[in-house]
Amino acid sequence: MSKQYLVIGGSSGIGLALTKKLQQQGDKVVATSRTAEEVEQLSGVDYLSYDATDPEGLTIEVESLDGIAYCPGSINLKPFHRLKPADFKADFEVNVMGAVNTIQQVLPLLKKSANASIVLFSTVAVGQGMPFHASVASAKGAVEGLARSLAAELAPKIRVNCIAPSIVDTPLAERLLSSPEKKEASAKRHPLNKVGSPEDIAHMASFLLGEESHWMTGQVLGIDGGMSSLRLL
Repeated sequence: MSKQYLVIGGSSGIGLALTKKLQQQGDKVVATSRTAEEVEQLSGVDYLSYDATDPEGLTIEVESLDGIAYCPGSINLKPFHRLKPADFKADFEVNVMGAVNTIQQVLPLLKKSANASIVLFSTVAVGQGMPFHASVASAKGAVEGLARSLAAELAPKIRVNCIAPSIVDTPLAERLLSSPEKKEASAKRHPLNKVGSPEDIAHMASFLLGEESHWMTGQVLGIDGGMSSLRLL
């Protein structure tokens, strides 16, 4: 039986890969972003223009939702002495308040499902201290706290889990992977010796949204090429 899902940031990168995967397995998808791009071309996918920082800007014409994935993020890498308060605020707005605004607006729809799921996104840099990540890691650390708190508050009706990837080859990371040399250097930092693909993350997000993960909640899962837990000798 097909499910009804909402993918925020579904027009590029991980969000687009997830939208395609859900659509291909026969589920109904509402995908949002600030720009339509490729997602408008997918049959069976409804597109909505939506700025996630708008606390009242989301109108979905569905009776219920079986799950939501909040995919927008930021990669704001600067030395700490160059970061301004505005940098921290901007990262917090996109990563945390965007998720808060969206979940609060669709929570009544999620409560109508028999097995609803929320998937959020963190970063490997929360658990692994990395230079130049102070702003984004602070924001994503708040996302992990939000995921665990909501998982406790919304259980047993709604499950909440979080994926913490390492660098993924998406438009968001384009500046960091803009040459073969940069991609090779980044790959070598991972025990599996490769950079992640959007599909790698979308597979896990789809699993967490679906009924196969019905006994999982409150988890932060590292899909990161082994970076968070392994060290090469």
